[in-house]
Amino acid sequence: MFGVDTSELLVVAVVALLFIGPKELPRVMMMVGRWVGKIRGYARHFTSGIENVIREAELEEMEKTWREQNDLIMKQFPPNATYEEPKPVMTSLPPDEGQPGLPLEAPPAPDEDPTPPEDRPLP
Repeated sequence: MFGVDTSELLVVAVVALLFIGPKELPRVMMMVGRWVGKIRGYARHFTSGIENVIREAELEEMEKTWREQNDLIMKQFPPNATYEEPKPVMTSLPPDEGQPGLPLEAPPAPDEDPTPPEDRPLP
């Protein structure tokens, strides 16, 4: 995170053990852990605040674009203008006049043998 290597951490731990002593080291490490936790909490809060500000700015920009497009559409099609009636939508099926009927069955396949299939011997 800060570019601290394992050997550097080992040197810091040995120096802390020498200066603080083994008796006070757990209490000091607990205090350092709490401070690090608080600093991380502040950083997380700061980051979320920055993200909220960015999100709000993006929403304002989108709202501005929407308003401009809405104004453009309202200028093209004012609400109090008279418009021609739309053409009616097809509400029923078209008449069957002139349409050939669809075959319901396929025509029989051409066969060279003139005898009906029922009278033919089974293979």
